[in-house]
Amino acid sequence: MAQPTNTFDTYDSKGNREALSDIIYSISPTETPFMNMAARGKATATYEEWQTDALASASASNAVIEGDEATLDASVATVRVGNYTQISDKTAVITGTQESINKAGRKSEVAYQVAKKGKELKRDMEAALTSNTAQVAGNATTARKAGSLGSWIATNDVLGTGSAASPTGDGTDARTDGTQRALTESLLKTAIQSCWTEGGNPSCVMVGPHNKTVISGFTGNSTRFDKGEDKKLVASIDVYESDFGAMEIIPNRFSRERDAWVLDKEMWQVAYLRPFSQFELSKTGDSEKRQMLVEYTLISRQEKASGMVADCTTS
Repeated sequence: MAQPTNTFDTYDSKGNREALSDIIYSISPTETPFMNMAARGKATATYEEWQTDALASASASNAVIEGDEATLDASVATVRVGNYTQISDKTAVITGTQESINKAGRKSEVAYQVAKKGKELKRDMEAALTSNTAQVAGNATTARKAGSLGSWIATNDVLGTGSAASPTGDGTDARTDGTQRALTESLLKTAIQSCWTEGGNPSCVMVGPHNKTVISGFTGNSTRFDKGEDKKLVASIDVYESDFGAMEIIPNRFSRERDAWVLDKEMWQVAYLRPFSQFELSKTGDSEKRQMLVEYTLISRQEKASGMVADCTTS
């Protein structure tokens, strides 16, 4: 088949209007599981402090003679710890022309970019909070940094060979990564048991995408069933029933894949000295400038309540 002679088609036309959708599609994820699970608090200084305490070990030999004089027990002081607030920001600059012209998918370029930068800022926070970073006091030329999860969990960490000793558990030092090995059910059970023994009640396991699939391969004492009537094979584990309670399995795109966190949700808080704010920066030319800013820190109410399996393989 061929076109008749002198057929005028779209290839010849110079005046056809473009077809550009008014919807902008983005696949970039914005979920922040750790920030969502942690309590939200308020910081009042750039170095936020709190106290932790623990009871003396239980003693089966606590028996005294009838009528005996009381022996005075020693009292142990609380432990005072703290964390620095970290400032994170995102900026956008839009020309006056771009803000004024007719655009597809948004009326205001400034509003669109501010909303986009706000989502990026939350992703940065999630990555920072779940990283392996020691706190930094900062100075006039060095930014303050909040000690992240990796600098707080010390008592119940299950390390790979070659890893340095656990951090002190007060946010002041980070863990040295060791030799990676596959995450196993045995390693995870060890971390969960350690948390429970120390007095914690962990309720979730937070892992990256690869190790979420690894956990889904755990067999435990269960057998997977193929429901023929539903034409479905259930091959994932979203709740792991441990000997010490049910653990929700939470995948996190922004935490380090090599770290599998066993968390007591009640023992973590993100405290804000300055909540998410938008500022209009000084106008120095034919453009609009905006800054999105937040100042926050991580509060570890009691690191012994949580744990981790470190040095997991990532693929």
